[in-house]
Amino acid sequence: MKLLIKKLNEKATIPQRQTEFSAGYDLCSAEDIVVKSGETAKVHTGISTEIEGDKNVVLLIYARSSMATKFGLAPANCVGVVDWDYRGEIIVALHNSSNNDYEIKCGDRIAQLVVAPIFTPEVKEVTELSDTTRGAGGFGSTGKGVPPHQKSPK
Repeated sequence: MKLLIKKLNEKATIPQRQTEFSAGYDLCSAEDIVVKSGETAKVHTGISTEIEGDKNVVLLIYARSSMATKFGLAPANCVGVVDWDYRGEIIVALHNSSNNDYEIKCGDRIAQLVVAPIFTPEVKEVTELSDTTRGAGGFGSTGKGVPPHQKSPK
């Protein structure tokens, strides 16, 4: 399998992994742009992609942890999805949840691109589903766990 990258302009940067075991390839901005406080900006990367050799994968766009935790910038849709058959420019919608405007320069790393397998089972409508111990319980139905460091001494 190969990740093919097409530069759409001369300012584009080929995504790279920063370490041998990095899961994601860093996506870089191909423009100078300011993401205003509380707003979302579409940041152009200047690249398009194709996965060669396997059509059962998807490219997922995640936040860079440093940008999200230090500056409040993360993809507006939490995780961006680049379907296998999409050949347009990868554009990252970054939301700024901080109280400060954030300036992005051309070449800055803005997000990470992760290749992940997908499963596309046949969809079948049914009138009943099998029973489980949990059933339809959600949102706290399995109890509230108390971290060990917060438990009262005995």
